[in-house]
Amino acid sequence: MWMTFVDFAVAGMVAIGMALILARLFVGPTLYDRVLAVNAFGTKTVLFLVVFAMMVGEPAAIDIALLYALMNFIATIAILKFFRYRSLEVALSQMALRRALDGEDDA
Repeated sequence: MWMTFVDFAVAGMVAIGMALILARLFVGPTLYDRVLAVNAFGTKTVLFLVVFAMMVGEPAAIDIALLYALMNFIATIAILKFFRYRSLEVALSQMALRRALDGEDDA
């Protein structure tokens, strides 16, 4: 009984956090704020999946949450790379040239 209440309370708090992050996604003034909100929403989704897996007593569903976390990480890196270089097929030498032209130091 007590654990069920705690599980629902945690799930409710995570859902409230996800709603706040969605608000940030729609209000965010810059593109990077929106990408950060999408990444944070994905992280909260992983947390929600783990809590839900524990609530229903299915610990094997945690594997699905870990897979979703990896997909979230890779998607965030791909989105940021696309908006930085306007392509997903930028060679490392072109990235170094771009940094040199932008005046960024490697140090």
